[in-house]
Amino acid sequence: MFDIAPTELMLVGMVALLVIGPKDLPKAMRFVGYWVSRARGVARQFRSGFDSMMREAELQEMEKKWAEENERIMREHPPTPQPVLPMAPLVEPYAEGSVDAVMPAPDHEDAPAAMVEPPVVAAKPRAPRKSRAKVVAADPASDEAAS
Repeated sequence: MFDIAPTELMLVGMVALLVIGPKDLPKAMRFVGYWVSRARGVARQFRSGFDSMMREAELQEMEKKWAEENERIMREHPPTPQPVLPMAPLVEPYAEGSVDAVMPAPDHEDAPAAMVEPPVVAAKPRAPRKSRAKVVAADPASDEAAS
């Protein structure tokens, strides 16, 4: 955008040092830096807003093209109505020739014990847990010294 050569930048710095002075130069540089960053922020915001508007315009244009293409396809190939088929019942009643009508479910008196009651599984006996306490051996020399 701006083409500033290093020599031109050094010339501007020398003039600023002579005009502003070494005492107020840091304040002036902070002031200039603040306003340069604000200008960059405004430019960035403007650019992002412009880009988003362009994207929205492109999306609207593509949606318009898709709608036109969809209309053309629907004109060339109109939808044909599909015949409505009757739904079959979900559960059929027992027919005379069905297996369930010939072999009824067993009653509790006629059924074997395995079909009536679930098997009982005996619990395994558990071994006793070991104590985690540390065993400290008594020192016979300390017992004699204590007495």
